[in-house]
Amino acid sequence: MTVMTSDARRPLLNRRLAEFGTTIFAEMSALALSTGSINLGQGFPDTDGPEEIREAAVRALRDGRGNQYPPGPGVPELRTAITAHQERRYGLTFDPDTEVLVTAGATEAIAAALLALLEPGDEVIALEPYYDSYAACIAMAGGTRVPVTLRPHEDTHDGVVHQRFRLDLDELRDAVTDNTRLLLINTPHNPTGTVLTREELTAIAELAVERDLLVVTDEVYEHLVFDEAEHIPLATLPGMRGRTVTIGSAGKSFSFTGWKVGWVTSTPDLVTAVRSAKQFLTYVASGPFQYAVAEALSLPDTYFTEFREDMRVKRDLLSAGLKEAGFKVFRPSGTYFITTDIRPLGAVQSEGGDGFAFCRALPERAGVVAIPNAVFYDHREEGAPFVRFAFCKRTEVLTDAAERLRKAFAG
Repeated sequence: MTVMTSDARRPLLNRRLAEFGTTIFAEMSALALSTGSINLGQGFPDTDGPEEIREAAVRALRDGRGNQYPPGPGVPELRTAITAHQERRYGLTFDPDTEVLVTAGATEAIAAALLALLEPGDEVIALEPYYDSYAACIAMAGGTRVPVTLRPHEDTHDGVVHQRFRLDLDELRDAVTDNTRLLLINTPHNPTGTVLTREELTAIAELAVERDLLVVTDEVYEHLVFDEAEHIPLATLPGMRGRTVTIGSAGKSFSFTGWKVGWVTSTPDLVTAVRSAKQFLTYVASGPFQYAVAEALSLPDTYFTEFREDMRVKRDLLSAGLKEAGFKVFRPSGTYFITTDIRPLGAVQSEGGDGFAFCRALPERAGVVAIPNAVFYDHREEGAPFVRFAFCKRTEVLTDAAERLRKAFAG
């Protein structure tokens, strides 16, 4: 049956969402299933996190903790654990009763923050390429997104050339107008794996203070930084504590992405604003899992060190395999994604440098699924030749994927 509106010329879908169809992740995951390919597209681990944390969730279920609606701001145990974590690791102090809000994952935190803080016509500056929900949430809030593009750059350190994506601070400053309401910052950055430096973050903070801007900062990969990189919460910098909404998540730090437990920390006024929007989205979620995440945040530092080292080894394994296959690899300083440039594979094998065509052909060609970075760009031509692979998989899976890619492209 066809559903008609009173005005046949009007589409059913809200015009603010008209540009957002089925996500690339759904398309690529379906391709992985239909071809039996290794799915290195979507960013979720293929093993569960710590057994004692999983058992904590089971214990909460059996004890009847969280089986009914939890408190709107989140269970007290988790809010207290979040504040203890922020103070222990970063020296940031928050009141668990007024400055913490638990959300249904970081995605809801982003949506609630943008819906709460934006009016129609407000401009939001985001670092391009960006997580796809950013664009959709800005659109739903009636805001206007203004991308500032991270671009490839070569750094030489100890005689070794490193490829990374860098923020142009002049371009960021030039993007601010009288209509700019908010900066949407993501570090460690998905999909490029860039970790913003203290110099870059200081410049962002100074700009926010100078132009009196709010900042929403997505820090869900805070525990996944490698080599010499350091995660520096933006809220720790001068003038930022009172204007920054910081978003965290248990899924990326503890490998339980299906639990959907995220959080916001900020000032009482900003948290109240975000909660005003959040209460009309999910209201509450993930009751028993909140108790388990409270225990996870109290794990000893050895857990985080070992987790980070395990991911670093996997990063290096897949990076080496991609290089052997002929890709140009941007070795990430954070997250669990590797961005590659497909053009060195040659015009034919790279589908003319078209990441979309390349990724759609890759399952049949190599038995591997990846994501075209162009989907994360407004300026699609900027991201056209870049393709993202996830390395948060078992070692044997990554070894198999690397070998398939090598055979497909390097003979």
